[in-house]
Parts: sequence; C-alpha cells; structure tokens
Amino acid sequence: MSDSDPEDSQQRAIAAYNRMMGRVKAALEGSGHDTLPKLREGIAKAVRSAEQLGELSRDEAEKIAAYLQRDLHDAGEYLAETGRDLRSWLRFDVELIEDRLWDLFSSVADRTRLEWLELAQRAEKGPSYSSGEITGPGTLRCVVCEHDLHFHATAHIPPCPHCHGTNFVRPVDPTVSDLPPAS
Repeated sequence: MSDSDPEDSQQRAIAAYNRMMGRVKAALEGSGHDTLPKLREGIAKAVRSAEQLGELSRDEAEKIAAYLQRDLHDAGEYLAETGRDLRSWLRFDVELIEDRLWDLFSSVADRTRLEWLELAQRAEKGPSYSSGEITGPGTLRCVVCEHDLHFHATAHIPPCPHCHGTNFVRPVDPTVSDLPPAS
C-alpha cells in the first residue's frame, strides 16, 4: 500500500480488507461454540497470510485487520443487543451490496453476535470511524453535522462531504423496529 498513487493505495487497501474478510470466514467455518477465539485467530492468520503473500506489509495488514475487527465488533454488538438482522444495521437495501461481500460480512457478523456481547459490555460506546480508514458496508454518521454516508461495498472513508468532518459513528435508527428479528 506504499504506492505513490493514493487512489491505487486505497484500492489495494479495499481489496485487502475483502481478502482478509474471506480468510476470517474460512477460519470460522466449523468453529462450533468457540467463535470469538476462532475469530481472533482468523484475523491474526489473515494478517500473517497477507504479509507472507506479499500483499501488505505487517503494519498495513494490522491496520486493515483493525478496521475489519472494528466493523465486525460494531455489527455483532448491534445484532446481539437488538436481535435484528443486518438490514437494519446497514440502514439501506442489502441488494445494493456486492453478493460476495454480503455473504462474507453477514456470515461472520451473524456467527459472532453472541460472543461480541462480552466485548460490548466492556465498551462504554461504539467504535469510532475516521476519514482515511477503510470500512465495510453500512452507514456512518458524521459526529459534527449528522450527515449520513452510505457504503454499499468496502470503501475508504472520506471526510464528510457536508462539513468536512473526519469522525463518524454508526447511527442507531429507531425506525427499523418493524423489521423481523434475526433468525
């Protein structure tokens, strides 16, 4: 990701996030009841694989892994606390997400929802997101002007187009109460 072209660097980071998500999903398959330890192991293994395959430096891989873990924590916490499905967390139609990314993200988030309650109880508030980072699909809200940014695929978080703010959170939408609970 140390290419001189910032756009190329961002695209490599986005591709790395998606590859790491795939590796984490593969690590979780057949994990039974020990999902949280398997998730941690899967993320660590994805970091090592990205480094060993020359896809990313160690620092770059750890940075992408932190983004991935943050997104999965946020989704898992939401699912565990609300009992709703990922449609309400995303706050937009899942048809807008690439099929492969939806499969990866939803399967990992759903399998970890109960385990993330343990981590959610330790945190006083949800994770924060900053421009310049990578995020998975969903909606982020600017903490300054409350403008929503919708991500239909893994993407680089830009500054807020409305106020140029650089800090975001996942909004809680009370209007999604009519959605059926996750099964």
